[in-house]
Amino acid sequence: MSNKNIDFTGRVAIVTGAGGGLGREHALALAKRGAKVLVNDLGGARDGSGGSSAAALAVVEEIKQLGGEAIANGASVTDFAAVEAMVKLAMDTWGRIDILINNAGILRDKSFAKMELDDFKLVLDVHLMGAVNCCKAVWPVMMEQKYGRILMTTSSSGLYGNFGQSNYGTAKMALVGLMQTLSIEGAKFDIRVNSLAPTAATRMTENLFPEAMLQALQASDVVPAMLVLTAENAPTRTILCAGAGSFEAAHITMTSGAWIGRGDDAAEQLAEQLAGIKNRDGEIVPETGLAQGHHELTRAMSQH
Repeated sequence: MSNKNIDFTGRVAIVTGAGGGLGREHALALAKRGAKVLVNDLGGARDGSGGSSAAALAVVEEIKQLGGEAIANGASVTDFAAVEAMVKLAMDTWGRIDILINNAGILRDKSFAKMELDDFKLVLDVHLMGAVNCCKAVWPVMMEQKYGRILMTTSSSGLYGNFGQSNYGTAKMALVGLMQTLSIEGAKFDIRVNSLAPTAATRMTENLFPEAMLQALQASDVVPAMLVLTAENAPTRTILCAGAGSFEAAHITMTSGAWIGRGDDAAEQLAEQLAGIKNRDGEIVPETGLAQGHHELTRAMSQH
């Protein structure tokens, strides 16, 4: 896929959390390649408190100075009515929505033992339900026009875990589950749904890395992955990791396993064979969740 193919002329994109950091980079990159961009940002603090339209308006101004088209929106992604109004604004302004980048997020980091449940629920509400709300609001539009590109912002904290981020990690892995099903349901409408796990120096990560590392982790380094995952010839159901100029793919796989059956000692046999069952030689990436049941039933039937 060469640069000349990744062109967003005539496309309309909504980028949430686009007032700074990754979202701002996404919005600017899309605009530079011809997209009209709705810049959404609540303008709150890193923990989700407060709100101001200044950040979104500043990004809109940047895009206009580049000769692009953009509008600002201050909806909280947790408010479905406000999200619906945001989608209506984009439709009233440009008549279509081609791309949704779910990037809005907050942090409330603490070890699970010390975390208040309210901090757990709020992070889930912003990251997970925020993305659900935005997907739900654009879905009929994308079905009608038989075209859509949706990008979830997942995280290595969700894919692999991170101390002090049980709430954030839960939300980020849940977004991958949302991607898996929406990509299946959207396929016949050419709605492609992917996930991006970024490593970048932003407001969200400024306390996690030393200064020298932050310099190597530019938010703009993640942008190429976003462009590929939202382009016209984008893949679907792909999880890309990106940071500091490197790109990797993450997969949720299933090993070939073993048939043990229903004997009274099935648990003991499983414990004995666990290392072999976990062996990754010949593992697959299932096309859908049905693949697990199909694999198990086929093996069971072949025993008789």
